[in-house]
Amino acid sequence: MSTTKANEIDGRGMQHCETTALGVLLRHEGLDLSEPMLFGLGSGLSFLYWDSKGMDFPFLGGRVKPFELTRNLAARLGLTLRVEETSSPRRAWQNVATHLDAGRPVGLQLDSYHLDYFTSKVHFGGHVVAMYGYDDQHAHLVDTEQQGGAVTTTLAGLAAARAERGPMTARHRSFTVTVPEGLAVSRDLLVAAIRGCAEAFLAPPIANLGCRGIAKAAGQVPRWLLRTDDPGHHLPQAAMLMERAGTGGALFRNLYRDFLGECAQVIDDDNLRTGHALYAEAASLWTDVAALVAKAGESADASHLGQAGDVLHELSRVETDAMRALSACGS
Repeated sequence: MSTTKANEIDGRGMQHCETTALGVLLRHEGLDLSEPMLFGLGSGLSFLYWDSKGMDFPFLGGRVKPFELTRNLAARLGLTLRVEETSSPRRAWQNVATHLDAGRPVGLQLDSYHLDYFTSKVHFGGHVVAMYGYDDQHAHLVDTEQQGGAVTTTLAGLAAARAERGPMTARHRSFTVTVPEGLAVSRDLLVAAIRGCAEAFLAPPIANLGCRGIAKAAGQVPRWLLRTDDPGHHLPQAAMLMERAGTGGALFRNLYRDFLGECAQVIDDDNLRTGHALYAEAASLWTDVAALVAKAGESADASHLGQAGDVLHELSRVETDAMRALSACGS
């Protein structure tokens, strides 16, 4: 039996999975924010360079770890975030069905590998969707625009996706949000989000993260042909992940640029304008990096990776300058 009616759900798919799910849940509560605003208020921007012996190829990440954006957003806006986790598949289903039967959509963290509508069969345990209904055989979900927006998957596939264990997975995590009455996104909230993100970016706990991580990547990327026995696969895939794997393009820098642009419409601040201009530059440079990495994979020509390293050195400078300006926003 179907639960929350499809016509009661605004099933717009956005670019990134976590902001897409949050958008569905918040619009159902009466709060409609743009995707850049959701991403920025959740201090979602980051950088990660990760490599280990157990990995086929290094990973470049452009956001905070899965679900941190949701927790940040809830804390900043004063949302009531109810998170449920369990090792029991039966209990996990009850946690979801109870809310759906009451007419409330639910966010789920799961492994996208098991979702029927996913054409790319790669394990990713940090994927997030909104679920708004079910029948005897299928679950009704909202995923990113790229994955089709309002989609369906089998209940068996959903159960497998929620039960998967491995990197970035959670124990059948489901969540709901409640918006307090009279909530308004104030100037102070925007400034706090901007400064919080900047401060974390400028002072990462390890060298693989934030501005230090981009500098590390600048030194490592030129050697990527030595890191793979299948450059024609791994390098174009790395480029695709930067541009099209739910990042909104340019490794999430397009989203953050647009967030800063929205903020600049309501906050008159020179540091904000500086940061916005620099992130517009950074977004363009990240797209250049992705193109160079793809060319290197297609040609096996290391000179393209050398150029990518040069651009990454410039990106380290640009993003550091941007975050230094943004850390002083509103002061």
